[in-house]
Amino acid sequence: MTITADHAATHATAAPTAPAASLLSARPHPAGHERVEVVRGARSGLVMMVAVHSTRLGPALGGCRLWHYDTVDDAVADALRLSAGMTAKNALAGLAHGGGKAVIMAPDEPLDADRREAAFLDLGDLVASFDGSYVTAEDVATGSADMAVVARQTSAVVGLPEADGGHGDPGEYTARGVHSALLAVLPRIRFASPEGLRVTIVGFGQVGSRLARMLVEAGAVVSATDVNPARRAAVEELGATWVSPADAHRLDTDVFVPAGVGGMLSGTVIDELRCLAVVGPANNQLAEADGGDRLAARGILYAPDYVVNAGGVIHLGSPGSSREEVLAQIDALGARLDEVLALAEAEALTPSRAADLLVARRLAA
Repeated sequence: MTITADHAATHATAAPTAPAASLLSARPHPAGHERVEVVRGARSGLVMMVAVHSTRLGPALGGCRLWHYDTVDDAVADALRLSAGMTAKNALAGLAHGGGKAVIMAPDEPLDADRREAAFLDLGDLVASFDGSYVTAEDVATGSADMAVVARQTSAVVGLPEADGGHGDPGEYTARGVHSALLAVLPRIRFASPEGLRVTIVGFGQVGSRLARMLVEAGAVVSATDVNPARRAAVEELGATWVSPADAHRLDTDVFVPAGVGGMLSGTVIDELRCLAVVGPANNQLAEADGGDRLAARGILYAPDYVVNAGGVIHLGSPGSSREEVLAQIDALGARLDEVLALAEAEALTPSRAADLLVARRLAA
């Protein structure tokens, strides 16, 4: 593992500079990861990192999230976890990509436009240093406009604005894939359609809000929440019911949808869930390794997140495919989830373990 600091050019159009002194030299090598870089951007002064978990199937593909962490250790841990999840997601989606992830540590104060631009120029330099082995994209709190800034420093970026010839926001494609997966789950919880289905969505961002609209239009009874209380108006305007973020997981519901940041399904939350199934787009939903076992013990059907939320990465990772071909791949995520659940039943495994087994088989092929 290479961990460096102060890696960036001194102006927007300069070539990337070589990495400087180590920022986290005492950290142990993360087992299973091919390369990790942690740097402080020269323009922005923000700590950022890229973790490449695997290039076994092709260049690592995974988005960049801008998030506040209490410590650099916490940010690195998130990058490592997320990049490993991307390996699994891309493998089960059938993409010729491995898994990677970028994280920028957000400061306590909001970024103004100039510092935000500086941060993504710094990220562009960091991504360029991977020489094509990592391709970045948007993720939590980042967007296509940010990727356009990254593209000034490297071509290893997808999800640029459509006006710039890019793929645009992948949110609608992720939501479409979640919807396909949810439909695949319905027969297993004795529903013929979404009509009358009670769904609780935690996280009302680009994906959660789109999914909510699709479900409301199909006749589902939707409750939703978000850590940002300003989104309450959007929830109620859609015809959904706003619930408290702290109490959402305790609501009587049929399908619980984690659609925010990862790690929501802690042991405590799992014990308090009152649902038949968990199907959501959030990455790394299980806070502990035994989360899948705990859900199964409670009789709650869990749809592994990296199967459910692959719609966006299919959209971004299929540059040579037509829109119709991409949509067909995304709509097939329900069939892919069926394959996972059938294997789980046949082999007496939890869905999480069955999905991991299918990933291992693809990586070994």
